[in-house]
Amino acid sequence: MKKDFIFISESVTEGHPDKLCDQISDALVDHFLQQDPFSRVIAECAVSTAIVFIAARFESNAIVDFPYIARQVINQIGYDQHAFNGKTCSIVTSLKELPSDEHCCLDERELSEEEMDNIPVRNQVTVFGFACNQTASFMPLPIWLAHRLARKLTSVRLQKILPYLAPDGKTQVGVEYRDGRPYSIHSVTVIASQNKPLASGGPDLKKLHDDIRAAVVNPVFADEEIKPDTNTRIFINPDGPFIVGGPSVHSGLTGRKNAIDTYGEYSRHSGSALSGKDPMRIDRIGAYAARYAAKNVVAAGLAEECEIHLSYSIGLSRPVSVQVETFGTGKTSDEKIAELIERHFDFRLAGIIKQFNLRYLPSIVKGGFYRRLAVYGHVGRMDIGLPWELTDRIRELKG
Repeated sequence: MKKDFIFISESVTEGHPDKLCDQISDALVDHFLQQDPFSRVIAECAVSTAIVFIAARFESNAIVDFPYIARQVINQIGYDQHAFNGKTCSIVTSLKELPSDEHCCLDERELSEEEMDNIPVRNQVTVFGFACNQTASFMPLPIWLAHRLARKLTSVRLQKILPYLAPDGKTQVGVEYRDGRPYSIHSVTVIASQNKPLASGGPDLKKLHDDIRAAVVNPVFADEEIKPDTNTRIFINPDGPFIVGGPSVHSGLTGRKNAIDTYGEYSRHSGSALSGKDPMRIDRIGAYAARYAAKNVVAAGLAEECEIHLSYSIGLSRPVSVQVETFGTGKTSDEKIAELIERHFDFRLAGIIKQFNLRYLPSIVKGGFYRRLAVYGHVGRMDIGLPWELTDRIRELKG
């Protein structure tokens, strides 16, 4: 395993077209589950200039106004330009009712262990969970910093600190590693979209650079242990002005930012989209369960890095394979850690839903739950009380 290297991860703001689609899809999931916790729903979205397309399959007693929710999300994000806004964009839907499933209306909170064993997964998937001790959130430093920059870029726009910014933006952070540990900040890139070109009152590149450096980059790194130095390359809109951005410039699609949703490609992730799926989809919640196990392994001091690999087959309730990789950082063997997590973690579909209370969180969390996951990461969040981010299994793992 390489010890000296540079690793770069990226994030995007909530106005990026792919993230707009993820948020619409997960807002629909929230609305279904708020009315009927036993809803089954798969919602996918695509956006382009002046148009939003929603394809959804569902089984539910809920009544959901798809176009209204999509327009609500678009407006809340801040798209009010002539080329794309929540009032005038066309919304096309393709909706289909799913056949009844005998397992969908079973409340996991009331089931016995034997009954939960009889609830199979309906998807074949391999999922990964990862954790490391590079940050307080047990996330790799590059994606942690990229998310912080993206959130700050949105914050200064919404707070009118930089009122000329538009919703679409991108960030990228390169970290230099020495002997396997973060050593310095190699590069920082921020691409911010503007509402207006220079001729119409927008900032020139020098002002944009100075503003982003002062309002975004410097505050984000102010409390970080590793900061940019004289060798750090900082790029702000290196390709010139980025006017408006969003769906009027480039199209978007649900599930196209899996690396941003997880570990910034520092670790492996599933090819399946996380957003737009109800809790009965193991390709979504299995990734959360794997992260939960990996984080507890690292928090317990059993390894400095841990990747959990779960493979599920259709018709079975448990994963057919549970693999552990600690990349040479384990204090005990990977096989021993695998035995511990299989003993102390429940990777069954019904067990995950029950432990994380996944059917009911949209009603408990103000403003919905799943939509909040759709931007700035499904894992490693310290701004939401995510059940799979708890480190409450340390005692069992230490024995």
